[in-house]
Amino acid sequence: MTDNWEPVVIAYLCHFCSYSAADLAGSMRLEYAPNVRISKLMCTGKVDAQFILKAFEDGADAVMVSGCEEGDCHYLEGNLRAKKRIAHVKSLLKEVGLEPERVEMYNIGASDAPKFVRAVNEMTERARKLGPNPLKKKENTVPA
Repeated sequence: MTDNWEPVVIAYLCHFCSYSAADLAGSMRLEYAPNVRISKLMCTGKVDAQFILKAFEDGADAVMVSGCEEGDCHYLEGNLRAKKRIAHVKSLLKEVGLEPERVEMYNIGASDAPKFVRAVNEMTERARKLGPNPLKKKENTVPA
């Protein structure tokens, strides 16, 4: 690991809650780790295990999926489906020798910008402790 290495965290955020919390964090000028790359989805229920595995294949050091608070999904059960998929992805990562801690599911309400900031910082610190993604290849790197 080089001294100047910084982890890349991919964040799949639902449009209605977590993305709104991220937007609010910006409006409130809350500071959080700049290591996150946000991808907005209408619902975390659309997150497929292949999205997450492809992110790791492309060089992400950690992936977070964040949706509406449990029981408050705009698409009824989308975040519950995502939670099950994250558990499945964790088991797949373990099977291939990658730390399951590199992926996590969060439930963040639209008005909870501080919780979004804590989640991003937590995932960034977790990725720093785990070190660079061993699957990362020089030709496969997530854009900065």
